[in-house]
Amino acid sequence: MSELNERNAAPENTESGKDRSAALAKIAIQVLEDKKGEDIRVIDISDLSVLADYFIIATGNNRTQVQAMADEVEQKLGRAGAVPRQIEGYQAANWVLLDFGDVIIHIFDAQNRLFYDLERIWKDGRQIDPEGL
Repeated sequence: MSELNERNAAPENTESGKDRSAALAKIAIQVLEDKKGEDIRVIDISDLSVLADYFIIATGNNRTQVQAMADEVEQKLGRAGAVPRQIEGYQAANWVLLDFGDVIIHIFDAQNRLFYDLERIWKDGRQIDPEGL
């Protein structure tokens, strides 16, 4: 694998789709942890939907933190060769959605995370310990 930085390796194009998704998810989780994201959850929805393999959900304390987390995720996944298909909600920063195809990252403020409750909506998905990816 080629080097992304001292802690994360860029996924190789020869990896299977699910392996690549897992590698990208690991990078995103590390970024969210580094940016002090709270209550980071990973839901494997690959058996439920063709939308993605993983949803990653995290909470930021304020608009600035939510945007900083989104910026860093976009930058680090970009270095790994992933291009976002869509980014929504960046300006308001109460719910930023970063769609990287098989990995979709949701970064909420606390109020909107409680309101939308994606964990309940996707409860049939398999919650994964971020360390176990």
